[in-house]
Amino acid sequence: MTYSRAGETLVIIDHTDVPEALRGRRVGERMVRQAVDDARREGFTIIPLCPFAKAQIERNPELQDVLHQRRAPGETASTV
Repeated sequence: MTYSRAGETLVIIDHTDVPEALRGRRVGERMVRQAVDDARREGFTIIPLCPFAKAQIERNPELQDVLHQRRAPGETASTV
């Protein structure tokens, strides 16, 4: 999994790849779940640009608490 830090509290998951020999063993799903666990523990949010990570998080509501929430134009942190 590759990711980028976009500030102190935001991580962007760019890509998730599993070697052919490990495919079908839920390794990719475990990597996404580990990223979510890390986000919870370390207090950051995630933007999943990687289609695989995005699909895993969308399919599993219990992982969605760490998704980065975009603010509407003009909205401030105090109104969130």
